[in-house]
Amino acid sequence: MSLQMVSTVSNSSLLQPGFSLLNFDDHVFFFGQKGWPKRSCPTGVFLLDIKQNELKMKPVFFSKDSCYLPPLRYPALCTLRCDARADEYQYIIHGGKTPNNDLSDKIYFMSLVNKTSKKTTFQCIEKDLGGDVPEARYGHTINVVHSRGKSVSVLFGGRSYTPLAQRTTEKWNSVVDCLPSVFLIDFEFGCCTSYILPELQDGLSFHVSIARDDTIYILGGHSLQNNTRSPNLYKLKIDLPLGSPAVTCTVLPGGISVSSAVVTQISDTEFVLVGGYHSDSQKRLVCNTIVLEDSKIEIVESVGPEWTPDIKHCRTWFGCDMGKGSILLGIPGANKQVSPDANYFYILRCKGAEEDKAEELMTQICSQTSSEDPGDSTPFEDSEEFCFSAEANSFDADDADTYNEDDEEDESETGYWITCCASCNIDINTWVPFYSTELNKPAMILCSSGAGHWVHAQCMDLSETMLLHLSEANVKYFCNKHVDLNKGLQTPQKMLCLKKPPMKPLRKKKAMKLPTSAKKSFLRRLFE
Repeated sequence: MSLQMVSTVSNSSLLQPGFSLLNFDDHVFFFGQKGWPKRSCPTGVFLLDIKQNELKMKPVFFSKDSCYLPPLRYPALCTLRCDARADEYQYIIHGGKTPNNDLSDKIYFMSLVNKTSKKTTFQCIEKDLGGDVPEARYGHTINVVHSRGKSVSVLFGGRSYTPLAQRTTEKWNSVVDCLPSVFLIDFEFGCCTSYILPELQDGLSFHVSIARDDTIYILGGHSLQNNTRSPNLYKLKIDLPLGSPAVTCTVLPGGISVSSAVVTQISDTEFVLVGGYHSDSQKRLVCNTIVLEDSKIEIVESVGPEWTPDIKHCRTWFGCDMGKGSILLGIPGANKQVSPDANYFYILRCKGAEEDKAEELMTQICSQTSSEDPGDSTPFEDSEEFCFSAEANSFDADDADTYNEDDEEDESETGYWITCCASCNIDINTWVPFYSTELNKPAMILCSSGAGHWVHAQCMDLSETMLLHLSEANVKYFCNKHVDLNKGLQTPQKMLCLKKPPMKPLRKKKAMKLPTSAKKSFLRRLFE
């Protein structure tokens, strides 16, 4: 094993405990950043490019038919292939924590659509399930097993918030172990089935699960109820006949009491277990090799790397599998006063030294070849790439304008959280969604006065119907401050003369006809 440090000072706050890494075609992608995504990368997914001890992060795009994917930490994640030995695959993402500490119960499918040196496009699709749908949780695992030509996903473990009926004011947001149920998920038909096995008595979270063919091995894990790390090794076997599936569990000897460990695969049958904790205050610096052959599992202690003093003396550490036998490890920064979220990162390569050198050389060759391609190697835009480096003079000449998150406009002052008017009451710390279209940022609308400026729709007292109308209609909008001024500056419209209709002539009134007897009486009185 070899340990290589990736010096990081700025922007490392994006990578916090609970992040996930995806590996497509030997390219590693980061998912699950701390906080909500910024405008520079609205998807929250980045391509990690490691070259000359520098870690660069290039934003990834989603296809037009993709759904919204929030940044989730501590989700369950695994690959799904149409066949056990198929080359093409996609990732399954379930559960996890959002930046608001809400738990997700959704399942997403992530697949690579297109990748060039300038742009990477993913497709993200949300799957609807029926039946015994697993509740929202985090710290659990999901695996795919294959039996009798069919495949099914197996979900187990995790933590969730206390049910609403059992919450109290003092422990409103406390978490508990999920029930030790085993969920079989058939994505072809979109149905879930839960199984309760007598061998699984306690709920587990932050455990390790390894799948091979129709068998899953569950190792370690932490139980909140007992505050223990399980020393048991569980073997789940799933049989998929024509009828109902059969799930059996066997408790095997030789388990390891550990939680939050990371597993990476180095060959078809060999895995390496690294990191984790023996207890809340004791890290586990021992490495193990796990061999799966002929429905058997063998766990042996292996020679670990030469851990640095910083790793040995730090209280906490975290990491994730990068694929191809490599692990990205992180430890908290030593100087908390400079940057409270600063972390130091290492890459642990678990393969042999010759294989490590060959892969490193291949990575450098591929990187140089792609950068020399005149058709696909235009320089990155400032908003497209993050760069981690401890030395300012270690940049290449063509990387002088590399994007730095610290140079990005502070959204608390110039973005969604501005003071748009004198009566603005939008505060980033107290704001809650007002319109049904809002998610994590307030709705804004452009005032067309002068050079234009953005205002909050809520501060302008706009109804949701009017806001939707203004967003769809091709009309100019003026805020409450400039609407009267705009009316005064408008050129009066030319008034059309109204044609007066001619008056109708008055009709002559006809003389009233009197009866003959009345006429005679009138004439008689007139001449008397």
